[in-house]
Amino acid sequence: MIRVLWQTMRPKTLTAAIIPVLVATALVKAQGGEILPWVSVCALLSALMIQIGTNFINDAIDFDKGADTETRLGPERATQKGWLSRQQVMALGFASFAIALILGVPLVLEGGWPIVAVGLASLAMGYAYTGGPFPLAYVGLGDLFVVIFFGLVAVGGVFFLHTKAYPWPAVVAGLQIGLLATVLIAINNLRDLDQDRLVSKKTLAVRLGPRLGRLEVLGLVVAAYGLHFYWWSEGQTWAFWLPWLALPLAVKVVWTLLRTGASREYNRLLAQASFVHMLFGVLLSIGFIYR
Repeated sequence: MIRVLWQTMRPKTLTAAIIPVLVATALVKAQGGEILPWVSVCALLSALMIQIGTNFINDAIDFDKGADTETRLGPERATQKGWLSRQQVMALGFASFAIALILGVPLVLEGGWPIVAVGLASLAMGYAYTGGPFPLAYVGLGDLFVVIFFGLVAVGGVFFLHTKAYPWPAVVAGLQIGLLATVLIAINNLRDLDQDRLVSKKTLAVRLGPRLGRLEVLGLVVAAYGLHFYWWSEGQTWAFWLPWLALPLAVKVVWTLLRTGASREYNRLLAQASFVHMLFGVLLSIGFIYR
């Protein structure tokens, strides 16, 4: 059971919740602010529970809608395989959201109404990613959701909690982290394009088609590194130079993606893209701290 729960949490995706908190906390130091460890810890745990809850609900709803079948190229899913019932998986999702809400209470007391808005929006969008009358992933808005909530909102929210401000450095860092996190969902959707098309799951990859979908991934990486020159202009020397160490692997992922069609090989590319996102964020954070 523990193995099933762990797999259903999709641990390889959880860096998308961890890295924004790490980057935002390091950026606070780079901007001369005071780091409040308890704020970063609460924000991290809350973000993780929202991500896990979203993954649980996605597991159940995708199965309901026929997006997850025995023919899927991605990893096995709990509801699809019958390891857990739909009701159990949905209950785990809402329980995760409830824990996130409890963890968010001290953050609200620290940050006030802006954090209330951010927290409630994050919970609502976590469900609306695949659930509700207008599921984002089914209408092609999943990629935009990731840029906003796993980039701008996540980085900006943690930075705001420490400083009560949201300046341009937080916006740029949030965009970079959000763009690289979106690479993961873009590859995932390219892998599942044929199955998604059959069940009218109109992801951006389905709307664009495989060729433009692959070019989207290229554009996301180019945009993230294009924004990186901002740190040079700000005199953040180490923050500028260190993340370039992640570029060779990013180039390898994009090059392989551009040359191959959807297959189980995309699972390996997805893992590599996740590592790029994590490595970029860690190196950027180190650069902020040791500027």
